Amino acid sequence: MTDKTGKTVLQRYMRIPQPEDRVMCEYLWVDGSGEGIRSKCRTLDFEPKHPKECPVWNYDGSSTYQAEGSNSDMYLHPVALYSDPFRMGKNKLVMCEVFKYNGKPAESNNRKSCNEVCEKAAEEIPWFGIEQEYTMLDVDKHPLGWPKNGFPGPQGPYYCGVGANKVYGRDIVEAHYRACLYAGIKIAGCNAEVMPAQWEFQVGPCEGISVGDDLWVARYILHRVAEDFGVIVTFDPKPMPGDWNGAGAHTNYSTVKMRDDGGIKHIEDAIEKLSKCHDKHIKAYDPKEGEDNKRRLTGLHETSTINDFSAGVANRGASIRIPRQVAQDGFGYLEDRRPSSNCDPYSVVEVLIRTTCLDEC
Repeated sequence: MTDKTGKTVLQRYMRIPQPEDRVMCEYLWVDGSGEGIRSKCRTLDFEPKHPKECPVWNYDGSSTYQAEGSNSDMYLHPVALYSDPFRMGKNKLVMCEVFKYNGKPAESNNRKSCNEVCEKAAEEIPWFGIEQEYTMLDVDKHPLGWPKNGFPGPQGPYYCGVGANKVYGRDIVEAHYRACLYAGIKIAGCNAEVMPAQWEFQVGPCEGISVGDDLWVARYILHRVAEDFGVIVTFDPKPMPGDWNGAGAHTNYSTVKMRDDGGIKHIEDAIEKLSKCHDKHIKAYDPKEGEDNKRRLTGLHETSTINDFSAGVANRGASIRIPRQVAQDGFGYLEDRRPSSNCDPYSVVEVLIRTTCLDEC
């Protein structure tokens, strides 16, 4: 039987020529959960080259956990522009900040304060690279490719694996990678992770606020691609209880001083500052102020414990890891392994800069 709602039917309509003076702009924003991303589309009569050329727009915040029905208008302020890999041509994805009726940022708009902090520390030239882990689920919310009434073999053969009995969902990964490149996202790589049906992609290195913009849009694209394949993507930091790896968003971070000769001293100074602000960072590293990460940061499965701060060279069980190559070179970056897979990257960037550059704790 032919699927009348299938993608082959859609392609008939996608081949209809788009008028030259019409551009479809998909506005994206973070909803009130702090981890969900929403979108809606509007037509412009020109191709925007800068986000400020896109008009401010509004939506019903009572349906996104952001407002009461009696006063529900929320306002979308465009802040970053990407090529649309789904509609292609002149069409755009527009990352937005959300503001309330009174002009104040929505509670889930962590970008505004993050950008202010990035501007204060601009001379430090902070670079970020985020390793985004995620898990693919079937429509029944069971991990993709897992036996329906049991479990796959124990972890070991799946990380960076190859073969139909070791990796599940590679088509989605390949499609997502290509779509991110087209969009203009600074995607750096991808790999199969330790738990079967779990994957990772990396964004960066990016300077300051741009890593948050790129990561949120990359997440949106991943959800859209998986939707086409009839698969669910979850960023839950511990999607499967038991002897399975959780999912994180390991954040690689450096300032210009860390990257210069002798930078290891500045890396060690930053780690000392981070050791004094552990609780503050844990609260910033998942949308539920540590409650989600508590299920993941147990001291097992390549994690540190959530209550203790630790650091070490090449130690994947530490809060902060100094890569062995960095220790040998004497300069480079540090890896903060604490952020959860469902973190808001704007919050992660902000707290790292506040602690290490602005000496706030």
